[in-house]
Amino acid sequence: MSKIKQALQDRILVLDGAMGTMLQRYKFTEADFRGERFKDYPSSLQGNNDLLSITQPQAIKEVHAKYFEAGADIVETNTFSGTTIAMADYHMEDLVYELNYQSAKIAREVADEFTKREPNKPRFVAGSIGPTNKTASMSPDVNDPGFRAISFDELRIAYKQQVEALIDGGVDLLLVETVFDTLNAKAALFAIEEVKEERHIDIPVMLSGTITDASGRTLSGQTAEAFLISVSHIPLLSVGFNCALGANLLQPHLEAIANKTDFAISAHPNAGLPNAFGEYDESPQDMGEQIEEYLKKDLINIIGGCCGTTPEHIKVIADIAAKYKPRKILQTAI
Repeated sequence: MSKIKQALQDRILVLDGAMGTMLQRYKFTEADFRGERFKDYPSSLQGNNDLLSITQPQAIKEVHAKYFEAGADIVETNTFSGTTIAMADYHMEDLVYELNYQSAKIAREVADEFTKREPNKPRFVAGSIGPTNKTASMSPDVNDPGFRAISFDELRIAYKQQVEALIDGGVDLLLVETVFDTLNAKAALFAIEEVKEERHIDIPVMLSGTITDASGRTLSGQTAEAFLISVSHIPLLSVGFNCALGANLLQPHLEAIANKTDFAISAHPNAGLPNAFGEYDESPQDMGEQIEEYLKKDLINIIGGCCGTTPEHIKVIADIAAKYKPRKILQTAI
């Protein structure tokens, strides 16, 4: 905790880029996802990126190393879908602990290698906690507005299992990210507080929402400022936004919260908006220029990339971030 607090005071910290974008480069087949262990598994497993921490650990290790080499201070574990709720799609709920533990362990090993190489620049591992594929505050059925596909307690239990495994695997902090429904995020934060209390530990928590469209709101209807207010009772290391929008479109929402909180501010936007084929075209240089506007306006403490970003993007971002001082945070706040 003290190391990352100190690092935040000293410089703008750089988060890694997209894991999925990098894994697509490997062109893994169904057989690759299965590996030897799951070769007779009854369900299709292609697309279950979290499973690759077990069946293709070398690839996950390589992705983390590429981001650290590009200048990242923090890498995220390969656990975006690492809950029983999300893993139900693959009938792999029983594997959740192992998936999270192994993902954290891989990232931890790579981070330690780089820290050993450059002790003056400690590397950190953030346990990635995605939003799940269900929403607690809205109905998925237009004909039944009162229906809920999941309850707060079901989310809390699932998140708690994920958090325990990530901590056991050696993460330095937890990142509750791509929050489209604040009630889901509150279940994750509640679970984290439970684990902290039970284990008598204090682990830093980053929280990152996602503004889903030009309305400037999350999917569950909150503006950036409302999102901040609704989570400010939790002792967070940072709050910010990721995904959905490119860097330029994200800027107004960062401006809306940067002068209203003592938490650190984070952002990891997409490489622009997806094209007609769902691909991201924004070059590292274009994205870097847009992110430099954040830094000129003193909005940011932690910066990285989301969908479509690569080590090339992170290198440009890291080089730019090194030229600026971090947004001032009150020492008491972190």
